[in-house]
Amino acid sequence: QVQLVESGGGLVQAGGSLRLSCAASGRISSINFMGWYRQAPGQQRDLVARIGSSNTTTYADSVKGRFTISRDNAKSTVYLQMSSLKPEDTAVYYCACNARLGSLDFRFWGQGTQVTVSS
Repeated sequence: QVQLVESGGGLVQAGGSLRLSCAASGRISSINFMGWYRQAPGQQRDLVARIGSSNTTTYADSVKGRFTISRDNAKSTVYLQMSSLKPEDTAVYYCACNARLGSLDFRFWGQGTQVTVSS
């Protein structure tokens, strides 16, 4: 099992910045990628950014150039630096990881952290 704990959400004005953190514990050696998803009210949960074990990154088009995902393997933590925030970035942000346990892949989720961007 892998446990994920997010922190860093909050209320910010449009144009501002926030940094989200996600600390992993448990069978962290089994993790092959980590990422951030977000879900606005009445919307589906969508990928925001992900980072692989070789630090390969992928971003949603809507956040390219504004958000940066990074990881600190020594701390088993992944970060999402969000800049130039817009009201449409308002959502619950979830940390997620894929882990290979035995011969199967599992997806684990954090509890979510609210990000609210005021106009």
